[in-house]
Amino acid sequence: MTAASLAARLVAWQRSHGRHDLPWQNTRDPYRVWLSEIMLQQTQVSTVLAYYPRFLQRFPDVASLAAAPQDDVLALWSGLGYYSRARNLHRCAQVVVAEHGGAFPRSSSALAELPGIGRSTAAAIAAFCFGEQVAILDGNVKRVLTRVLGFGDDLAEPRHERALWQQAQALVPAQDVEAYTQGLMDLGATLCSARRPACLLCPWAEPCVARAAGEPEAYPVKTRKLKRGQRSNSLLLLTRADQLWLVQRPQTGVWAGLWSVPDFEDDDALLALTSQGPGQAQPWPALTHVLTHFDWRLKPWHWALPARTAAAARQRIEAALPAGRWHARSDVLALGLPAPVRRLIEQLPA
Repeated sequence: MTAASLAARLVAWQRSHGRHDLPWQNTRDPYRVWLSEIMLQQTQVSTVLAYYPRFLQRFPDVASLAAAPQDDVLALWSGLGYYSRARNLHRCAQVVVAEHGGAFPRSSSALAELPGIGRSTAAAIAAFCFGEQVAILDGNVKRVLTRVLGFGDDLAEPRHERALWQQAQALVPAQDVEAYTQGLMDLGATLCSARRPACLLCPWAEPCVARAAGEPEAYPVKTRKLKRGQRSNSLLLLTRADQLWLVQRPQTGVWAGLWSVPDFEDDDALLALTSQGPGQAQPWPALTHVLTHFDWRLKPWHWALPARTAAAARQRIEAALPAGRWHARSDVLALGLPAPVRRLIEQLPA
């Protein structure tokens, strides 16, 4: 089947059966498309639907986002995970305002030069907003195209991924680029799932090489596996009356730039501080937070300082803690907090 025939089938299917009512569709505003593309990276549509309108209400355009403090951006992003996306989003907005007069570049190549915008995201913005004839190749689209084309080379090798990019570009039609691009996204998100794809409903079922071979789940091929690590830390929820001690994490690493409770290497290190009193730290059930490259076992403790703790004792404790400050508990949940820390704070007794 020719590239033109494939595109025509996909465009017709998308117009009849694809998704049309998502809040970031039916617009050529690059700010809104860019925001949705960044939020949707490694995040389900159902989750993004709750965040996208709130983010737009607070930051309706790129200028308002660029002018905002990073803490405000991270606070609205809290719970979406992969916080480097939020930091890059903020930085990108600042670059667009400072270096491009508040207008996003109109080509995928120029968009890809901006912070946090990779080749596929740049192509999606350029296709949807400016009609550029350019291919996208996110995870879902890789799955669709490798199956249809029978592309069995190992995508862990850069040369094979470059070859797939070339084939993806050769399939992009000169007309109806927006519907074609959206169709690829819709196929990957709905019918062409990683497990048990709904091949009978697919507009590309007839020419699909993987379906004809009876093994669509064998694609895409990517052999390199990340070795998952293990990490363990103890967390201290330190309260004093209606206040909670929080630290702002460094601008690099896990939870970069977010507010969190102090963490310690292990229970012994934490108890070396709390055992001096006043009051006594209480252990809470441990939890495991699953991150991209490792599983993080977190062991929380709650230490409630008595209301009449002497100033000298309080100052001694504060000096021994990781650098931070007291926050009114009524204000804490409005900060940018890691999701597991937010859940722990919500469990603190009133």
